[in-house]
Amino acid sequence: MGFYRGTLSLSSTISLALQFIDRIEYLHSKYFMHRDIKPENFMIGRDANSRIAYLIDYGLARRYRDPSTKMHILYKDNKTLTGTARYASINTHVGIEQSRRDDLECLGFTLVYMLKGKLPWQGIKVSDKNERYRRIHKKEKTTSIDILCKGLPTELADFFTHCRSLRFDDKSDYGLVKKLFADLFDTKGYNKNSEYDWITFKIDLDHLLGRDLSNDTSEDYEKFEIPYMR
Repeated sequence: MGFYRGTLSLSSTISLALQFIDRIEYLHSKYFMHRDIKPENFMIGRDANSRIAYLIDYGLARRYRDPSTKMHILYKDNKTLTGTARYASINTHVGIEQSRRDDLECLGFTLVYMLKGKLPWQGIKVSDKNERYRRIHKKEKTTSIDILCKGLPTELADFFTHCRSLRFDDKSDYGLVKKLFADLFDTKGYNKNSEYDWITFKIDLDHLLGRDLSNDTSEDYEKFEIPYMR
């Protein structure tokens, strides 16, 4: 399956997922969480690096552990929504302090977006920004993992199940989640040396991943820090 109507093929998405997890794991190993994982915060290199994915935009990044004492930040609630509402985790929407698990859940939404071209809570038309975010949260909370991942390999649902099983200060089993996708890649018989969709089909990757926002007026896409609303 190749590029089709604003989506990426499963082979390209899995290849990118493995790199994305590597980048997040490395960031976490330095005691930082990103707090704004989404498609347009990943970029692809050029020329000799044209198969390498890079994680960018650390403007909202924060330490989750003190490098000297190794003490994890404390659990808090009533926090503002930091990041991008469209890809924010359920815990972030309800005002819980973010930790490593939230970066991974945001990655899960990113992968679903890449495969389906849209998330169930996109396009909510409400003029009041806070009300829009409440509705995004409600839709996200009431969309089961099975519905979210309908039509996709079960490994995507397994990934979300793992993310949501993590406690606030838990470390993800990065090896486990990478193995999920690596095994899926092998099971499908994909070629590790095959070209990515945007090379094969000559598509505009920036437009695909949402960097051209000139025609996108849905404010749920923008980056905000807003007061937490119950």
